[in-house]
Amino acid sequence: MAFVIGIDGGGTSCRAALAGLDGKVIGRGASGSANIRTDLSGARASIVKAAELALADAGLGPELLPQTSGVLGLAGANVGTYAQQVEAILPFAASRVVTDALIALEGAVGSGDGAIAILGTGTAYMSRKGTEVRSIGGWGFIIGDQGSGARIGRDLLEETLLAHDGVVAATPLTDAVLAIYRNDPRDVVEFTTSAKPGDYGGFAPMVFDHVGKGDETALRIIERARQAIEASLAALDPAPGTPLCLLGGMAQLFAPRLSKRYQPLLRPPLHDALGGAVSMAARLFGERQS
Repeated sequence: MAFVIGIDGGGTSCRAALAGLDGKVIGRGASGSANIRTDLSGARASIVKAAELALADAGLGPELLPQTSGVLGLAGANVGTYAQQVEAILPFAASRVVTDALIALEGAVGSGDGAIAILGTGTAYMSRKGTEVRSIGGWGFIIGDQGSGARIGRDLLEETLLAHDGVVAATPLTDAVLAIYRNDPRDVVEFTTSAKPGDYGGFAPMVFDHVGKGDETALRIIERARQAIEASLAALDPAPGTPLCLLGGMAQLFAPRLSKRYQPLLRPPLHDALGGAVSMAARLFGERQS
């Protein structure tokens, strides 16, 4: 019996699902980070480990790996030649490396028209209209990820320092943040020296909590994020009547805040990103082997 495998790999974890040529999943596995931009060999090891665990979950041995073809949605695959580099060192019979956004789109809306907004620590957007797939964002926290949890946290720290300096009015939210750092703005600056996007994103729930209390700083930050999200959605310009799926940890927080233009398009995703990778693998490699 022939199999295909779907991989969803990112900076935190790597998930794999083994399926028959019909796309029905028969085994799953998970392992560590699969960041192809920062650790190519480590990413390969995580991918192989997750795939072997998926085979084991299906009662099969690792010797089938070279006979199995797969679609891998990997963070960072949209930059440079990382996708080609990892494809060259994978042990599968055939591999196709795509972005994590593409498998998320496939999982959310299927193979038809639609759009997604991934709203988490980072942000990315993608739409499909016929044979045209368009991607926006996903460039990382330093120069992108507008509307993301990381940017919300970064904006909060900026507002906190502005309030400390008397440039803007202090609010209970900025007072609470400064108290975390012993009311010493130098400690806020020290935090930024080594903070990663996820560290900034850890402040996002605090902002949303204070939105519910009517805090002016929180309201200003979230409105700025909402406008950034809608600017990217406007650039995608999803067609009327096609599904728009919000994905990621902040999806449900922003869904009710979107304008009337997008509310009628909102749909729950059909499947997750891993399900999208499996569907793509079955469609791409299943047809070749059937």
